[in-house]
Amino acid sequence: MDKSSKKNLVGQPIYNQILKILPGEVIERIVLEEKSDRYYKSFSTWDELVSLLFGVYTRCDSAREVCDGMAALGGKLNYLGMDAASAKSTFNDGLNRRNESVFERIYFSLIACYSPV
Repeated sequence: MDKSSKKNLVGQPIYNQILKILPGEVIERIVLEEKSDRYYKSFSTWDELVSLLFGVYTRCDSAREVCDGMAALGGKLNYLGMDAASAKSTFNDGLNRRNESVFERIYFSLIACYSPV
């Protein structure tokens, strides 16, 4: 028998539950308008957002910690909408080259969506 690298957990991990409150259709619209996935084949804006939030939630101090922490999750990343953890160089390229205005717009759309009126 061959061993599957994908791990299927029972239930929903807490991090996945937190990500589910993000309005996917709003994020997709912003990504399309900003064209932030234009030159990226394997590291989408969603992957970068998930990685950045992972770094915040786990109190990582560096890109290396974020990438190593996500790599340690292994096949469990499928719950987060990711196939695999990014390499540190890919993560850093995304941070350096992707326009930060896409994340600014996502942030303010979340405030508008969830702020009490």
